[in-house]
Amino acid sequence: MSEKILLKGNEAICEAAILAGCRYYFGYPITPQSEIPEVMAKKLPTVGGVYLQAESEISAINMLYGAAAVGVRAMTSSSSPGFSLKQEGISYIAAASLPCLLVNVQRGGPGLGTIQPGQADYFQATKGGGHGDYRLLVLAPNSVQEIFDLTVEGFDLADKYRIPVLILADGALGQMMEAVSTEVKPALQVEKPWAITGRNGRKDTNVINTLSFDNDASEQTNRDLQAKYAAVKQKETRCEEFYTDDAELVLVAYGITSRIAKSAVDKARAQGYKVGLVRPITLWPFPSAELLRVAQTAKAFLVTELSTGQMIEDVELAIRCQKPVHFYGRTGGNMPTTDELYQEILKIVAEGGK
Repeated sequence: MSEKILLKGNEAICEAAILAGCRYYFGYPITPQSEIPEVMAKKLPTVGGVYLQAESEISAINMLYGAAAVGVRAMTSSSSPGFSLKQEGISYIAAASLPCLLVNVQRGGPGLGTIQPGQADYFQATKGGGHGDYRLLVLAPNSVQEIFDLTVEGFDLADKYRIPVLILADGALGQMMEAVSTEVKPALQVEKPWAITGRNGRKDTNVINTLSFDNDASEQTNRDLQAKYAAVKQKETRCEEFYTDDAELVLVAYGITSRIAKSAVDKARAQGYKVGLVRPITLWPFPSAELLRVAQTAKAFLVTELSTGQMIEDVELAIRCQKPVHFYGRTGGNMPTTDELYQEILKIVAEGGK
C-alpha cells in the first residue's frame, strides 16, 4: 500500500533502495550523507539484508564489486571526498559491466571543503572520474520525492543495461525533508546468466575479469561498452522543460539549483520576460538534442549551478556554440537566491542576450 511519509532526502534513498530489492550495502560515514549508512544499518537486517561498514571508501567500493558480481542488488554511498576515493573501483565495475547503485551526496570542495551543499562533482560524474573510457548513467533528482523515485528506477536501469547508475544529489537535498509517496512498481526482472553463482550444471564457470593481455580482446571490450552507452543515450536521456516554447533566454540547471532557477523564471515571467528553463534529469546522457532544439528560438542561455561552471561545456557542445552561454554560480556551500538569479536575468535581457 502506498503512503505519504515525511523523509529526509538521505532517508528516502534508503527506503527506496530496500523497496527496490537492495539487500547489500557497503559504505563509510561522511557528512552530509551519514544518515544513509545509519538507516541502512538499522533497516537492512530486518529484511534479511546485510549492512557492512567498511574500513574505508576503497574497501567499500571493492565489496560492492564482489556483491554485484554475484548478481544481487547492492549499493554504496558517500560524499565528494569519499566518492573520489572510490573512482578506481568504479572503473573496474564499469569495465566488468556490473549493475549496482552509487550515491554521491555532494558537498563543497575542492579538498575537504565544507559539509555544505555543492555541485562541483559534475565533471567527475559525467566524464568518467576514474581511468579509461567508461560512463556512468547519472541521475540528478531535484526533490525528495524524485530522489525516492530515481533510486528505485536506478536499480532497474542498472540491471537493464548492466551498468553502474549514479544518483548525484547534494547536501541540501540530502538533508531537506519533504512528503514522499512510497508507492513502487514491481522490480524489473532480469536474467543474470553471467553472475558468479557456481556452475549450476554448466560445463564452465563464469569469470568476471577486467584484465586482458590480448589487444584485440581488450579493444572489443571497449567497443561493447561504447555500443551499450549508445543504447543508453538513445533510450534514457531525460529532462524537464519549463516555458521553453517562446523563451528568448533559457536557464539550464539541475538538482537543488533548478528549484531556485524555476522560481526566478516564474518571477521573470510575471514581469513579462520570455524566460524558460531546461532541467537535465540525466546528466549523462546529457539532453543535448533537447537543448539544440530550444537553441533554434532562444537568443541566449544562462547556466546556474553550485560550482564555477562545469556544466557550461555540455551546454555549449549541445547547442554547437550557436548562442551565447552565460553563467551564474555560487560555491563554498552558498546557494544563489531567487532574486540573485532574477537580477542576472535582467542584466542579460538588458544586453540583448549578448
